[in-house]
Amino acid sequence: MEVNVSDKQIVLPGDQVGLKGGKNTISGAIYSEGDKIYAAAVSVINIKELDSGEQEIQVIPLNGTYRPRVGDMVIGYVVDITVTGWEIDIKSPYAAFLSIHEATLRQLDVTNVDLKTILKIGDVILAKIIDVNLSRDYPVTLTLREARLGRIEDGVVVEVDPTKVPRVIGKKGSMANMFREELGCDVTVGQNGRVWIKCKNEEDESFVVHAVKKIEQESHTSGLTDKMKAYVAEYKASRGGKSTDQRDTGPA
Repeated sequence: MEVNVSDKQIVLPGDQVGLKGGKNTISGAIYSEGDKIYAAAVSVINIKELDSGEQEIQVIPLNGTYRPRVGDMVIGYVVDITVTGWEIDIKSPYAAFLSIHEATLRQLDVTNVDLKTILKIGDVILAKIIDVNLSRDYPVTLTLREARLGRIEDGVVVEVDPTKVPRVIGKKGSMANMFREELGCDVTVGQNGRVWIKCKNEEDESFVVHAVKKIEQESHTSGLTDKMKAYVAEYKASRGGKSTDQRDTGPA
C-alpha cells in the first residue's frame, strides 16, 4: 500500500492515509473507498519499519486512549531494555523511555552495570512524566526519582478506560479515600488508566478490583459516590465488618 502519512502524525476522520496495493500494510481505525484508504476517527499514526524493508502502518484512535502530559503519574510495564535504559508501555500510542539516570538516585556507570539487575522485562513501575516531545523516537520521558515512585512489587494492577480516570479518583480523591478508610486498601490511580490496588488480603483486593470496574462501567450515572459507599458497606456486612489483617501466604 502507498502511504500518505508520517509517523506520529495526527489524522482526522476522512483524512486519506494511503492507497491500496503495494507491500505496506495499513490497519486500525480505517475505511476504504475505491483504492483510497481513510482514517475513520481522530487517530495517531504509528509506522513500524519491518526487517523486510516494508512498513506496517497502524491508525490508532485517540478516543479512549491515553494522551501523555508532563506531570502525570502513570503505571507502566517494562517491555524492552536498551543500552541506556528501558522502554516502558504506558498504554499510549506514544512510546515512553526511562533512562538509567532517571531510574535511581544512585550514580551509576552505564558501561559497568547490568540494567536487568535494576529493572527487567515484565516489571511494573509507578512513574512520572517529565517530558513529552513527539519529534523523538521515544516521545515520552519518565522518572522514578521522586517519593512513592518505583517498581511495584505487590498488589494488583487493573486496567480502566483512561477517560474514566477522573471518576475512579472521585472528587478530591473521594473514591480512593473510601477504600483506604473502609478497607485499609491503598488505591493508586495512574492517569493512563491503570490502577494499582494493594490490600492486606486477597479477598479485599479482589473486591476492590470489582469495585473499580463497577465505577468504570457506571461512570455516567449520578450519585455514584453514594452508590459505591453502599456497595462497600454491603461487602463489609457480608464479612461481619471484619477484614483479614494479612495475606494468606500458604503453608510455611
